[in-house]
Amino acid sequence: MPEAPSGSGPRRRAVLAAALAPLATSGCSGAEAPGTPAPGAPAAPKDALVMVIRHAEKPYAGGAGRDAEGEEDPGSLTGRGWRRAERLPRLFPPAPGSSLPRPATVFAAGGKGAAAPARCRQTVAALATALRTPVRAEFAVGAEAALAQAALAAPMPVLVCWEHSGIPRLVRALGAHQVPGTPATWPDRHDLVWVFTRRQGRWSFRELPQHLLPGDV
Repeated sequence: MPEAPSGSGPRRRAVLAAALAPLATSGCSGAEAPGTPAPGAPAAPKDALVMVIRHAEKPYAGGAGRDAEGEEDPGSLTGRGWRRAERLPRLFPPAPGSSLPRPATVFAAGGKGAAAPARCRQTVAALATALRTPVRAEFAVGAEAALAQAALAAPMPVLVCWEHSGIPRLVRALGAHQVPGTPATWPDRHDLVWVFTRRQGRWSFRELPQHLLPGDV
């Protein structure tokens, strides 16, 4: 009876099966699993939701603002501005399904200068109390790049109350300035909310009215 060829038979089949098992597990193609970034590829930016508002009404020529103690102060809000600030928590109700989510982090302009950052902090003071969260005011107007970095790293959703001239710089620093429909400048209004949402690395934009006071558009 002739001998079987060398390397054939049950032993050879067992060796081949063991060698082919890893390929079968990976689909025999060596490709990465779906959703797995290629080695060395940058990670996709995390999802984000950043809401931006302008501070509430300020005094114009011939008008006067008042600080929290009621003393005249040109860098503080007007009476209408204080009423808006008091009603701001209504924009973010705790009930699910509202058009605006409750912020987990609140930023307001800080520092000193012509931009009068006190108005930004005054605008969100009542809201921060209702949310039981501190107001982060470590960034001055002009430091929008650092603010954007901190906002994107903070717990979401984020609310930023800022001086209107600096808002376009903040939008650019977020990387959302080229989103269709985003205005190039903030209009001469105090009753808007700009909402920027990033999903899978792509930004979208919505503009919502506040409807907090009579006369709001």
